[in-house]
Amino acid sequence: MNASLPQLLQCIVSEYPDTIAQYSKDQNGEFQPISYKEMFDCVSNFACGLRVIGCKRGDFIGLISDNRKEWMHASMGIMALGAADIPRGSDVTDSDIIQILGIVESSFVVVEDDIQTKKIFKNIKELPKIQTIIILDSSVDLESLKTEWAQSEEAKTRSMEIFTYDEIILKGKEFRVQNPDYVEKQIAETKPDDIATIIFTSGTTGTPKGVMLTHKNFLSQLPELSKRIILYPGERALSVLPVWHVFERLCEYVIIHAAAGIAYSKPIGSILLADFAKINPHLLPSVPRIWEAVHDGVFKQLRKKGGISYALFKFFLKAGNLRFHYHRRLFKNVAYTSQAEKTVAPFLAFIPWLLLTPIHLLGDALVFSKIRLKLGKNFRAGVSGGGALPSNIDEFFWTAGLTVVAGYGLTETAPVVAVRSIAHPIFGTIGTPCNYNQVKVVDDTGKTLPMGEQGVVYVRGDNVMKGYFKRPELTEEVIDKDGWFNTGDIGYICLGGEIVLRGRLKDTIVLRGGENIEPVPIEMRLQESQYISLAVVVGQDQRYLGALILPDEAELQAWAKSQHIAEESMEKLIELPQVKKLFENEIADLISAENGFKLFEKITRFAVLSKPFEPGVELSAKQEVMRHKINQLYEKEIDELFV
Repeated sequence: MNASLPQLLQCIVSEYPDTIAQYSKDQNGEFQPISYKEMFDCVSNFACGLRVIGCKRGDFIGLISDNRKEWMHASMGIMALGAADIPRGSDVTDSDIIQILGIVESSFVVVEDDIQTKKIFKNIKELPKIQTIIILDSSVDLESLKTEWAQSEEAKTRSMEIFTYDEIILKGKEFRVQNPDYVEKQIAETKPDDIATIIFTSGTTGTPKGVMLTHKNFLSQLPELSKRIILYPGERALSVLPVWHVFERLCEYVIIHAAAGIAYSKPIGSILLADFAKINPHLLPSVPRIWEAVHDGVFKQLRKKGGISYALFKFFLKAGNLRFHYHRRLFKNVAYTSQAEKTVAPFLAFIPWLLLTPIHLLGDALVFSKIRLKLGKNFRAGVSGGGALPSNIDEFFWTAGLTVVAGYGLTETAPVVAVRSIAHPIFGTIGTPCNYNQVKVVDDTGKTLPMGEQGVVYVRGDNVMKGYFKRPELTEEVIDKDGWFNTGDIGYICLGGEIVLRGRLKDTIVLRGGENIEPVPIEMRLQESQYISLAVVVGQDQRYLGALILPDEAELQAWAKSQHIAEESMEKLIELPQVKKLFENEIADLISAENGFKLFEKITRFAVLSKPFEPGVELSAKQEVMRHKINQLYEKEIDELFV
């Protein structure tokens, strides 16, 4: 195994120098390729350019940008120097910039464009260590930005250097003329346990936690994942996800490990479909929301077409989904927890599967083959991570003959724990654990549970993080003395070793788009309303957030009286349209951009409950909300929020 990620790139370059590594769009929207040798030159020049302006081994360098070819050059260049990147996307908030760059005490920050540069300017008083900004978009008006800084109040007491990507590359080229082996020597010094990146995720109080991931955390996964996610040298994969998310980042390392090419696109339907036609990719790593958008797009297009085409599509889809139901049982593509269940189920499925197969084959010829063509003749598989793939979307792609590989992981596990097999997927599961890590399920006492019994999922392996940056007490809470990491997820292990997840013990909510959301800050803000006694934010694996609201009964009754609403029981009062509108307005006012909330943190739908929570039922003895209990007790109300 390679000792570092730049060393991996170095090895690929030595074997496949002229193979295309990256496809990025020019100003006309046309993809322009660069080879692995050209990419490594960019990485080496960037690393040396950083050295020239004062960066050194062990530095933590901010990297605020969306996905683009220069992101990889900067990230690999930072790691080639022996430093670590601190990544974030262009939607980063002012408070995140201050906290994250402040915690790691970054002196250098790489940003995407002038917009991100001005964010640094805006918050510079809170970032006393920052002394250099590097802008990846070299087309920015650099002199204007330098003038803006020079005229700022802060410039009177401190200096700031601002460079473009092209300037850093040029400095690196000049340095390499005199020091041709510098990068190679630096790469050779990097050890597997050195920190490659620190990815910040929000804590339960909204305070960011820095997940320290080493080179080994990533590299240990690549041999196994290359067997489960098939790519060959010279093939192509589309990149649409934020690369600062660990799932997309690892997928790009899988692509590099295969000596395949990364084509940079956008998660926008029209752009994505156009890029499919241009690039003809073999692989698309994505999140459930993107696959759902493809599913919805097909339905919308055929519904608009109407007539016999739509009628045939609906008929063959229904028949195909029914066949899918029997196919899973016949060919043992379902999760079993007992040998008896596994033996009986296939026998009962044979006859209906046999009768439905000719109908499915006809549907494939008339309908589904045309859907597959929209993704190109080369498309082999999609990879879905960052949240659970809805069962109806899973069924649709299987029926249509399109492979989508579902997996499971967390930022703290860099991220992949388990992946479903392409050859023999077990639906309803997230696959078997990868061979570089172990998985067990334990009860409340820490006792390991037998197969089929539900508990908390623990993971141990070379992919588990080094710890939380400067938070040893938090690290000790989630990683025990034997190296087992508490995922906070509830699930069980099946007969074939597959994992089934049932929910989460910890607070973090992951939407279908892969957004990680901490509900506590949202709930605390909602509870600032005089009419809201308690709020519980929900939405795990959904498109958007919802909330269960407990009203302050006294305040609500007083408001009703002021509105001349006849005295009603709480059950009847909360059903009145004007009361629902009251809560709708309160929620919209509190969870807003003005209050620092992001668009995906918006509460889209809510349910007002009439019965207060009780200790021992919904609340713990400490009056803390027990989310897993609420998910069980209010399953119906929660499901209705996402219909």
